[in-house]
Amino acid sequence: MTETCTTSGGRRAPLPPAGEEAPRPAAVPAPRPGGAPASKAGAQAKPRDAFFDNAKYLAIVLVAMGHAWEPLRDGSRAAAALYITVYAFHMPAFIIISGYFSRSFDMRKDRLQRLITGIAVPYILFEVAYTLFKRWADEDPGYSISLTDPWYLTWFLLALFVWRLTTPLWKIVRWPLPLALTIAVLASVSPDIGDELDLQRVLQFLPFFVLGLCLKPRHFKLVRNKRARIAAVPVFACALVFAYWAAPRMNAAWFYHRDSAQELAAPWWSGAVMTLAMFGCSMVLVACFFAWIPGRTMWCTALGAGTLYGYLLHGFLAKGSRFWGWYDTYGWMHTPWGAVLLTLIAGTVVTLLCTPPVQRMFRFAMEPKMTWAFKKDPVGMARGRN
Repeated sequence: MTETCTTSGGRRAPLPPAGEEAPRPAAVPAPRPGGAPASKAGAQAKPRDAFFDNAKYLAIVLVAMGHAWEPLRDGSRAAAALYITVYAFHMPAFIIISGYFSRSFDMRKDRLQRLITGIAVPYILFEVAYTLFKRWADEDPGYSISLTDPWYLTWFLLALFVWRLTTPLWKIVRWPLPLALTIAVLASVSPDIGDELDLQRVLQFLPFFVLGLCLKPRHFKLVRNKRARIAAVPVFACALVFAYWAAPRMNAAWFYHRDSAQELAAPWWSGAVMTLAMFGCSMVLVACFFAWIPGRTMWCTALGAGTLYGYLLHGFLAKGSRFWGWYDTYGWMHTPWGAVLLTLIAGTVVTLLCTPPVQRMFRFAMEPKMTWAFKKDPVGMARGRN
């Protein structure tokens, strides 16, 4: 892994949970004297990389499965071990991909517009929607809307908005990753940060985003080979064994990165130790996860374009199952076969929520064009007339 950020553009792909930034369109070569372009290759858009779409889809499936396992942890040590293992790498994987596809972000007008319509607007809409849902489903009419205190899954959109805005800064510093790790460590020992803007998560997850900014295609190729895939098997096996041992002994809140060490009833210095140790463990597991991701186009590849939809929409069902007491009412959910069935249901539901019909239905909220909200670009208009 490198500590110097690249400024080259990534391939075009949709926004979160992998939060990708659209690259600058390839320049069309100047016409020859006869009026024909010198080459048509520059005007052709780069194809999508199936590897990243597959990675995003499988990661969002793990997110949904993790939410399904959460209420089972108290009664099942195996469920707790799976939960801890998945939470150690699934969000870091998303964030690294988000950073990788943010490499081309600058303060250009079209990219700022995309930042607003693809991240800020969905954040506002779903923060309001989740709040209203909580009032109704949890019978909590006093719960108020707060755009500065994100609830449940919306924290990721707010964090991605902040990270994306800081991208130009990370491109100019000499050692971006060590600096980001230092900020994360300081945040983990600072209980006075509070809950505003979910800054603890923004700062503690920051190193993964900065790492994504610093990666190049060749770094992903290092883990996309047969030897890496074989090595990932014992590594994940050891992780599961350790998680099974640690489940009754460790506070799983460490994996959320939303609290300081003092808020987790731990000594302040443990925040620094845990931040660095968990970053290292997460990176090993993320590398193993990427090693298993197929690079060819598969039936699920197209679903990688809809991970934002699956991410935000499945949250209503995940929270509703708690509000309505499904895990307390239906005892079969706490049996081994019930846990397996819940896992399959979670994977199926989030898969359906990533499909094109759902994308078309909710595109008004996830990817609004909002041309009416922005001033027209006089330079672009002049080019269009010419």
